[in-house]
Amino acid sequence: MSLEEHRPAVPEADPFTAAGLSVAAKWGAALGGPEKLEVSLKALEPVLKREHQMRLRQLDIQAAAAAREQAAEQADAERTAREAIEKRHHTYRMATLIAGMVASLSMLAGGIYVAPVNVWLAAGMCGPSMLALVKIFVLKRSDDIDMRASARTAQEAANASTQPPVV
Repeated sequence: MSLEEHRPAVPEADPFTAAGLSVAAKWGAALGGPEKLEVSLKALEPVLKREHQMRLRQLDIQAAAAAREQAAEQADAERTAREAIEKRHHTYRMATLIAGMVASLSMLAGGIYVAPVNVWLAAGMCGPSMLALVKIFVLKRSDDIDMRASARTAQEAANASTQPPVV
């Protein structure tokens, strides 16, 4: 009984199958027949299954390592973006704080400068309007009470600066 008799009918158009069958025929001839080849292949099958499982585990380990690496890169990118946003916010807060300080100091200096000439204007510059402006710049909020007080002071300063009608 030869290997040629046990060979299934395979179309010759498939070169891989034909190559596999020729290798099997050579093994069968080297081992001494198809029965011994079948026994050898059955003995080889568990070894091949173990190697396959080991390769699958290695691929899983590689995939997990790649996923961890990608997650670490993403975390680094997010941290870098968050740090950039925090730096911009800090710069913005410092710029508005400095602008508020400059505006309040200039209003205070202007109020002191005009105080000997016009007391009402000095009171308007150094009073509630300056406090409202500082509150807007530094605390980033404004209340209706601040705006009303500022408007009232400005109106009183305007009323006081007008000259009374000559009679």
